[in-house]
Amino acid sequence: MIGFYNYTVILTYIGLASAVTGIYFAMDGKHIIVSVIALLISGLCDMFDGKIARTMERTDAEKKFGIQIDSLCDLICFGFLPGAIGYAVGMNKIYHYFILVFFTLAAVIRLAYFNVMEEERQKKTKEVRRTYEGLPVTSVALIMPLLYGFRKNIGSDYFAEVYAVVMLLVGIAFITRFKIKKPQMRTMLVFVGIGALEFLWLLYKYKLK
Repeated sequence: MIGFYNYTVILTYIGLASAVTGIYFAMDGKHIIVSVIALLISGLCDMFDGKIARTMERTDAEKKFGIQIDSLCDLICFGFLPGAIGYAVGMNKIYHYFILVFFTLAAVIRLAYFNVMEEERQKKTKEVRRTYEGLPVTSVALIMPLLYGFRKNIGSDYFAEVYAVVMLLVGIAFITRFKIKKPQMRTMLVFVGIGALEFLWLLYKYKLK
């Protein structure tokens, strides 16, 4: 079989499987909460897949494969799934479609740019990346579930509009040129804690039937 098969890509594939599941539930439109939880799970997987990958001595081809497969999966998890959730919550007006397309396009541009710059960086140094340029697409795994938690408070008549505005702002942040420090393990554990609290909050507010 073509491809590289080792434990370094397992979390990436689990995150993708979660995102695809979330997309199907968003298409169904009856259990959107499952899609939101799937987004949280994808974010958790993405947070640690790089650290797991660095525990193995890999060839240059395996490293390049890892970069490409990670970005391709990120596109589905964080570039498409949030839009599927948006459509499911009511983003179905003409201007909503432009926002949905822009969001995904911005994610594609950011991921492609990251791949190019990361490959260039790895030619010059073996050091671990310390900063990101633009808002990482993974950030939507915390932003959108947090927003969804307020859906009942905002009201179904207005939530789609609020969701659309947030998607637009996040999409702009994906491709805006600013530097953000790469989170260290302590910060990542804080993010995990926030994600866990969001998960419990969502389960409390939107009990699965």
